[in-house]
Amino acid sequence: MTKIDFYQIESDEPALQFTCRLIDKIFHLGHKIHIHTENVEQSQELDSLLWAFREDRFIPHAHCANEAEYADDGLAVKISHQAEPGHQDILVNLSGVVPDFFSRFSRVAEVVPLDDTKRDAARINYKFYKDRGYPLAYHAMKSK
Repeated sequence: MTKIDFYQIESDEPALQFTCRLIDKIFHLGHKIHIHTENVEQSQELDSLLWAFREDRFIPHAHCANEAEYADDGLAVKISHQAEPGHQDILVNLSGVVPDFFSRFSRVAEVVPLDDTKRDAARINYKFYKDRGYPLAYHAMKSK
């Protein structure tokens, strides 16, 4: 069964900056990651941030705007707001809604920014998972 982790940001760290740190940790543990964003702009912003996130190490990734670009090219990190993922390891959800394909993954990381509107959406997602019996974990992320 898919395990769900909620990462609630409790500082002024921007959500995408925190997401880069989370992706860095997950990637360097050897996992494949699909980042599901809310729109093309957020996908492009995260793509840019990942290229320059750390000077001392690199996270190979691709922004996949559609299904055709989501080829099995060996890259462990893929970003998309609409393409269905080709692997089933870790899903990082930034979209604010539960994606239809979430249960294919062994784990889902829900990133919860400080913004009240986004926190309300995360509460709805939490209830969705809880009502269906998925194992849930909560992590208060205080600072970098």
